[in-house]
Amino acid sequence: MDKLIFTAVSGAERTLRAQQVRANNLANADTPGFRANIELASVQAMGGYGYDDVHLSRTEADSISTRAGVIRETGRPLDVALAGNGYLAVEGIDGEAYTRSGAIAIDADGALSVNGRPLLGEGGAIVLPPHTAVDIANDGTISVIPEGGTLSQVIDRLRLVSAEGAELTKNEAGLIVTRNGDPLALDPNVAVRSRALEGSNVSAVEEMVAVMALNRSFEMQMKMFKAGDSMNESGNRLLGA
Repeated sequence: MDKLIFTAVSGAERTLRAQQVRANNLANADTPGFRANIELASVQAMGGYGYDDVHLSRTEADSISTRAGVIRETGRPLDVALAGNGYLAVEGIDGEAYTRSGAIAIDADGALSVNGRPLLGEGGAIVLPPHTAVDIANDGTISVIPEGGTLSQVIDRLRLVSAEGAELTKNEAGLIVTRNGDPLALDPNVAVRSRALEGSNVSAVEEMVAVMALNRSFEMQMKMFKAGDSMNESGNRLLGA
């Protein structure tokens, strides 16, 4: 088989993967706190006798865009937006994970969560006692006015971490994790904006332009594949003559 076919097939596979990533980004253009995925690929030598000049495209684990999304006021006490490169910590499937989505939910028992995942504070999963009012300060401190009381009481502080210098990716649940699996360090400088939510950082225009470029790239890979197949057939005819 002509060696060009291997390069064309790996390039087409990488292009299809990139299209899937872009489609997922577009589907989440209106999801609060969503971080756009960035498809990564590298060049790999094929190896083997006689294949020193053949290189393939190898798909790597996705990275994420850290660009900030637009912040809008909601007026809801349990909505928060984070400044800079900070993240909220939640309880993931295999340990601590992170999110920029600040739409905090509360259940009948007072447990706080984000998208169904327990929200973590500096003392573990956060559970509020029965209360009549709740407030989240700029430093992440959560205070409530207990039922029957008039004075504010500090319950916990959001576990706010910084991803400065860390390589981030997403796990199967779509939560942000570090590529090496290590937890992010607490950062007291991460600021919280209460009663507001950060939108998705996906640019629909950029994603659509990228999809069109990928479509052209896929067509080129298919032409290369056909050219390689044609050369392979010509070689077989010569050997059979």
